[in-house]
Amino acid sequence: MDTYISGLQMLAHFDIMIALLVGSVGGVIIGAIPGVGPPVAIAILLPATFAMPPLVGLTLLLGIYGSSMFGGALPAILINTPGTAVNALTTYDGYPMARDGNPLRALGLAYGASFVSAILSIVALILLSPLLARIAPMFGSREIFLAALLGIVLVVLAHRGQTFSAAMLAGLGVFLGTVGLEPVKYTQRFTFGTDILSSGFDLIVVVMGLFALSQAFTLMADPETAPDTKPLNGSMFRAMLEVFRFKRLAAAGSGFGVLMGMIPGVGEFTAQFLSYTYAQKTSKAPEMFGNGSPEGLVASESANNAVPAAAMIPLLALGIPGEALTAMMLSVFYVHNVVPGPGLFQNQLDLVYALYTALIILNVIVVIFMIFASNWLLQIIRVPTRFLGLAILILSFVGVYTLRNSVGDCVIAAGFGLLGVVLKRQNLPVVPIILGMVLGGIMETKLRSAMGRVRTPLDFVDRPIAAIIAIAIFLLVVTHIWGVLRERRKGLSEDQHDHDMHDTQQR
Repeated sequence: MDTYISGLQMLAHFDIMIALLVGSVGGVIIGAIPGVGPPVAIAILLPATFAMPPLVGLTLLLGIYGSSMFGGALPAILINTPGTAVNALTTYDGYPMARDGNPLRALGLAYGASFVSAILSIVALILLSPLLARIAPMFGSREIFLAALLGIVLVVLAHRGQTFSAAMLAGLGVFLGTVGLEPVKYTQRFTFGTDILSSGFDLIVVVMGLFALSQAFTLMADPETAPDTKPLNGSMFRAMLEVFRFKRLAAAGSGFGVLMGMIPGVGEFTAQFLSYTYAQKTSKAPEMFGNGSPEGLVASESANNAVPAAAMIPLLALGIPGEALTAMMLSVFYVHNVVPGPGLFQNQLDLVYALYTALIILNVIVVIFMIFASNWLLQIIRVPTRFLGLAILILSFVGVYTLRNSVGDCVIAAGFGLLGVVLKRQNLPVVPIILGMVLGGIMETKLRSAMGRVRTPLDFVDRPIAAIIAIAIFLLVVTHIWGVLRERRKGLSEDQHDHDMHDTQQR
């Protein structure tokens, strides 16, 4: 209890409260603008957070991360265009409800489910923190190396149908992390004698290019759009209270969100589809799903909003980000010499409690804001896309240049921006590159640290946690390969069957 009170005292500062307010409201606004999303906003803000105290910078980014999905539900329901990628499933039932004359009810259910699930997940994780504090000291260099490797494996396997592409892009990220001075003997690697590469590829420059600049280029190249919307009439608060008719689904969605958020590389999409499938299987009216089912809307929104708090677990406990947004937050920790990992839960548990309490506060701020500002937010949806693209482009280049006052960084960011455009056009994932850079650096450092105590390959897995993680990696890879081979055999047998049928018909 004393530790939790200490965490509250850390938050009780004017600058942190302002950061929470700006982050939570700003996240809603950013989420409500189709085509921007939290990765772009956080990428632009990262350079500014380096000059702030660590807790101020982190609460600002947490505010954007945790509240953007609230805003993303607004265009998803009203104009069938998800504000953020994870609100795509919200369109399945939210838009049909709005089209049938119930936009206020659809938004109320979405906001209510998001708030309930977010609070449930944060409370659950606060209660789990003492357990994590006891487990954290069991992680040494070998365990963290294997956990980072598990993270990369999960990220790759999470991209179903694109695992080979995701693996190649994660490998590219690992390679990018090796460019420049290596961390032990400070010898140069892959610099080809050029000064611009001697300090390596800065993570923030790569993030700005792949997310912010690529999105700016895309918005400026695509035809300009400015959607129209109609104002909402009625009490948003009363509409939100209806979520308590679906308590079971909100609780189940929160559970899926917490479990999937704690696993690196899995995140909102898996949690949503598990929750949505569960709701459909247990519903008395499964035929309504996809046609305006309130149960489907509650299931999808409760699952995705439970993930942000849970995604902080691998970041704080092991120093391993689960996706691009927590990878960006990791850089804020490093800039301020706060090292996430086992020591954080041992020595700075009050900081962990402060971050989780900040998540509770920002959700309260967001709900109050959404109750009164939904009609005002409708004006945000109408911003022309090319104007957005130009604004993102300017802010991104300013942010990149201010990192080290380097034009070379701007050139590198522009190059990665073009790479991001190509990847999006080819429908290839960008996130594995970022996680490859972050996790590759962790793996290299921990592997070199662990090798001093390893004599044989079995020494690497001679401790319980290391053995469990190694077995999990092995089973995941084998299961995936077995699944791919089974699908291929099934496809070949179906092709043979079709060929035989065709021959029979010809005879």
